[in-house]
Amino acid sequence: MKTKLILLYGGKSAEHEVSIQTAFSVINALDLNKFEAIPVYITNEGKWISGPEITGKLAFSEQLRFSPEDTLKLSEKEGEISTGYAVSPAAISEETENTVVFPLLHGPNGEDGTVQGLLEVLDLPYVGNGVLASSSAMDKIVMKKIFADAGIPQLPAVAVRQIDWREFKEEMLTDMEEALVYPMFVKPANLGSSVGISKASNRKELEAAMEEAFLYDRRVVVEQGVVAREIEIAVLGNDTPVCSVPGEILPKGADDSSFYDYKAKYQDNDTTLVIPAEVTDEVLTKLKDFAIQAFLGIDGSGLVRADFFVTEQEDIYLNEVNTMPGFTPVSMYPLLWQASGLPYDKLIEQLVELALERYETKSKLKHSLED
Repeated sequence: MKTKLILLYGGKSAEHEVSIQTAFSVINALDLNKFEAIPVYITNEGKWISGPEITGKLAFSEQLRFSPEDTLKLSEKEGEISTGYAVSPAAISEETENTVVFPLLHGPNGEDGTVQGLLEVLDLPYVGNGVLASSSAMDKIVMKKIFADAGIPQLPAVAVRQIDWREFKEEMLTDMEEALVYPMFVKPANLGSSVGISKASNRKELEAAMEEAFLYDRRVVVEQGVVAREIEIAVLGNDTPVCSVPGEILPKGADDSSFYDYKAKYQDNDTTLVIPAEVTDEVLTKLKDFAIQAFLGIDGSGLVRADFFVTEQEDIYLNEVNTMPGFTPVSMYPLLWQASGLPYDKLIEQLVELALERYETKSKLKHSLED
C-alpha cells in the first residue's frame, strides 16, 4: 500500500518562494510507486489550496503556485489534469489511514511550531520537529538561552525589543557598543534563510540595520561578529540522532565583508559549499557533540542543521540550528547526507519513517487517568 504524503508548502512568510522551490524538489525526487503525493499550497494570504495527486515529474516550480482557477500540468503528460480547490486546514485530516504530512515550510507560520501544533491537534504524523523544537529554534533569543543552559559555546549577543528601540534608540546604540565590538550582525528574532539580516561596521550602519530588522519582527538580536569559518553539521534521527560529515560555506569569495545572506543562498551562483569540510579530528568530534547536544536540547526530531563558527585558533561557537533547513538537492543539508552515503530520495524516505516512528511512540503514551 502506498503512503499518502501530504506536502505543505508556500505559507505566510518571507520565505514563501524558498518553500515552493523545496516542494518542487521533493516532489520530483519521490518514488511514486511508494507514495501518493498530494500538494497543498498555502498562499501568501494564508489560504490553503489542495491540488490533485502528482502522477509524474513537474517541469517547473511555478506549477505548484496554483489557485482554484488554475491547473497543475505535468511534464510527462500533455494537457490539464485537474484544478486545485480551497480547503480548510482541518480537511487534510479527513483520511488519515497511512497518511503522513511533510511540512516544507520555512520561517514564521510554518517552521515556528504553528503548523506543527495544528498537525498535533489533528493527530496526524508529520515529518520533522515538533512544536517545542520548532518554536524554540525559530526564536533566536529563546534558542540562545537554551544553548547557554546546555553549556554550548556561543558568541555574545544583545536582544532588543522594538518598543524599547523606538523610545531609547540612542541609549540602546550606546549599550550595544559597550557590550559588543564591530562588526555586529543584526537579525530579526524570528526569521530564517538570512532574511532581514545585516552586517554593521559602525554606528550609522548599526542604526540602519536595526531599522531593517524591525521591518520583519518586533524583536531583534544583535550578535558579535567574528572572523571564522562557517561549518555546518546535519543531524538526523529522533531519540538517537546521528551526524553527517561537516560542510563549509565559502560565500562570495570568502572575504571578510560578506556573509551567507538570502541572495547568496537562493539567487546567486557564487557561493561555494565544501563537503566534506577539512577540520581536525578534535574539532569534528566537538562539532558533532555540540550538534547532538543542541538537537537534544530543543527536543529535536527528524532533522536539524547545526551551524557553527570555527576560528583559526579552533574555537567553536554555535551560531544557530535550523529545524527545516534548505531542502533542495543543492542545499547544504541534503548534500551533507549525500556525502555521508544517504542520497536525496532515500533521505526523504528516512524522514517519513522517522515521522511514523515518532507518531507510534507518542501514540503509546497515556492520555487520561483511565487508560
